[in-house]
Amino acid sequence: MKKFSQMKFKKPDLKKIERDFDNIINEFNSAESFEEQNKALKKMFKYNDHLYTNFSIGYVKYTCDTQDPQNVANQELMDEISPIISVFTNKFNKALVSAKFRPELEAKWGKHLFNMVQTQLEVFDEKIVPELQEINKLSSEYTKLISSAQIKFRGEIYNLPQMGKFTTSNDRKTRKEATVAYCKFFEENFDALGEIYDKLVKTRHAMAKKLGYENFIDLGYKSLGRTDYNAKDVKAYREQIYADLVPFTNKLFKEQAKRLKIRNPQSYDYNIDFLSGNATPKGDRDYLVEQATKMYAELSDETNTFFNFMKKYELLDLEARQGKAGGGYMTYFPDYKAPFIFSNFNGTSGDVDVLTHEFGHAFQGYMSRNIACPDYRSPTLEACEMHSMSMEFITYPWMESFFGEDADKYRYSHVCDGLTFIPYGVAVDEFQHFVYENPEVSHEERCAKWREIEKKYLPHIKYDNTPVLERGGYWLRQSHIFGSPFYYIDYTLAQVVAFQFFNEARRDHGKAWGKYVKLCKMGGKYPFTELVKRASLKNPFVDGTVKNTVKPLKKYLKEFDTSKF
Repeated sequence: MKKFSQMKFKKPDLKKIERDFDNIINEFNSAESFEEQNKALKKMFKYNDHLYTNFSIGYVKYTCDTQDPQNVANQELMDEISPIISVFTNKFNKALVSAKFRPELEAKWGKHLFNMVQTQLEVFDEKIVPELQEINKLSSEYTKLISSAQIKFRGEIYNLPQMGKFTTSNDRKTRKEATVAYCKFFEENFDALGEIYDKLVKTRHAMAKKLGYENFIDLGYKSLGRTDYNAKDVKAYREQIYADLVPFTNKLFKEQAKRLKIRNPQSYDYNIDFLSGNATPKGDRDYLVEQATKMYAELSDETNTFFNFMKKYELLDLEARQGKAGGGYMTYFPDYKAPFIFSNFNGTSGDVDVLTHEFGHAFQGYMSRNIACPDYRSPTLEACEMHSMSMEFITYPWMESFFGEDADKYRYSHVCDGLTFIPYGVAVDEFQHFVYENPEVSHEERCAKWREIEKKYLPHIKYDNTPVLERGGYWLRQSHIFGSPFYYIDYTLAQVVAFQFFNEARRDHGKAWGKYVKLCKMGGKYPFTELVKRASLKNPFVDGTVKNTVKPLKKYLKEFDTSKF
């Protein structure tokens, strides 16, 4: 096993990749027995793992330093050739669904694999390669532009993630100045960001039309591997959130404003929960990693072994710095059976969230590392987020290690944040449905629609000091809208499931942990709703699930005396 610094991105040889695919496909098609055909299938699994590992290494190195010319060149190359590789993958998928020994292969690997492959065939054709290349190029352009931000604030230069410690300051003047400085970047790049998005929307729409879809919505859903629910189900779920959660979250926001003793609260005021300030970690990066090491050692043998593995092999890049891409993610290197965690520590409670949220993703990947079929190693995105968000709550008993006397302050805020996030996530989803149903509308019209939807789900928000947000520009900072259309609703679905884990963990932590490990080990062998069912959890799409999940959380929040915070 190599350390990450020793892992190298190898420039792909497209002609060789095509020959390798053709050889395996020929071997698969010419098989005279199930055993021979299954052997060829497993060879393809390993080959795909090898390709994925190399591309993941290249992507991580690019996001760790977007200003390095070689990293940029590598990313541009991957953007260009990955759609072409999809042509080769599509060719194999066609061979798989028409396999001579398909009944035996289904018995061996399960029908879900074939359902997923059939869905992949419905979302790809060689004729859309130019559009996919353009989408990759535009998505990287967005990442590069956001990463280039240099915010001048009180005599220093910061990138966007680094501004978080100022926008969450106890001092209202600091919060306001920091937010205004932060938003200036989006004001200055309002048209450029709008142009990138407009090109993305129209390219995706053109791609959908080429494939015979009315618009990008159905194509977008299928591209995410959703085989068990559709846009109609999601619409009903959004209505459930609006009816059963938004009234309560509006109440939480009013209570927050009352605690802050601010008569006319602005958007930046909701960045803090108490006049004494938010709970913040009691140490720097090294301190937090040390505390996480102790926490995972106590949680279970599996988490202890895994976290030490991540540290030993340099699989954690946690701190924000100039030139580093924003946000956080977990990716996976199949050849090494190793996840990688990427984040931007900025001195806020979000740093601890990374060590639980992204660790949840990584732990699931690690627990599923021996699943031979790559498609089964990780579930669809909404199911992935169940592991990460649930880990945030499972680790609650150790929050004193990170926050000291402010641990309860953190827990109260964290539950509130989880609840109030859901309406925002639903707003993002409703916005994207509008965008792709109306691909020809202007940037200004999109922004106006965002502000309208925002007022529906988050009516408390005011932007008196930030005109770019008042005109509907908040969504420009949400990278998922640009790079992963229709993904964001997944966070809200997973949040509802994670709250169920939290409710159970408060009753019986050991039982909840056992259920969680079982879920992780299932990987992606089943679609989202089936995984939820097999984990003995309630399906968020079923009417009443949101209401029943939130009810015990209301009681939990009443247990806190917030006047002491």
